[in-house]
Amino acid sequence: GMLSDSPREYITLASGDAENFSEVYGYRLHNPAECPYNGSRRDDCQCRRDYLAAGFSTFSKVRLDINTLQIITTDLYFAQTLEGRSVPFATAGDCYSAARCPQGQFSINLSGTG
Repeated sequence: GMLSDSPREYITLASGDAENFSEVYGYRLHNPAECPYNGSRRDDCQCRRDYLAAGFSTFSKVRLDINTLQIITTDLYFAQTLEGRSVPFATAGDCYSAARCPQGQFSINLSGTG
């Protein structure tokens, strides 16, 4: 609580968890030199879904360091991991391709937070 020696401040993400998520994409191409479909995401790709670091997390609140006014992206207290491993706020990644073909996604919407 606020009366402790180390109070925690959380900001409610009014836009909801559908607009505040982080993803590490789980698919990897059989041929990592390719970037098929002009880089668009397709589940029927020539790939395998075996990337162990993959995950998808949504956020309803984020923790704020009240001294620096920075979001603590690794605080997952108000996060839900819907798939795989938990992914910090504002984070994305993949191991899909060695070419410039990013597939991991994240979304941040701080509207309505003050």
